[in-house]
Amino acid sequence: MLIALIARDKPGALQTRLDNREAHIAYLKDTGVVSQAGPLLNEGGEMIGSLIILDVADMQAAQDWAANDPYARAGLFSGVELIPWKKVI
Repeated sequence: MLIALIARDKPGALQTRLDNREAHIAYLKDTGVVSQAGPLLNEGGEMIGSLIILDVADMQAAQDWAANDPYARAGLFSGVELIPWKKVI
């Protein structure tokens, strides 16, 4: 099951993102369920959130994955959406 994780950073939390980026990227690679991932950017090109496509068994697995993301554990996000997604292209 593909799930789009869309997370928005808390305002002014860029340093939290940078401080936890290495652990977050290792988590993306090590968990084996990330199909695609990258930061959301503002008009100035600054990172303001995340878009991650998870390939998991079910929504509970996506919720568990999201809760254990180092960014989430650091309190980076103001909100996280998990939305079932269908790849067309």
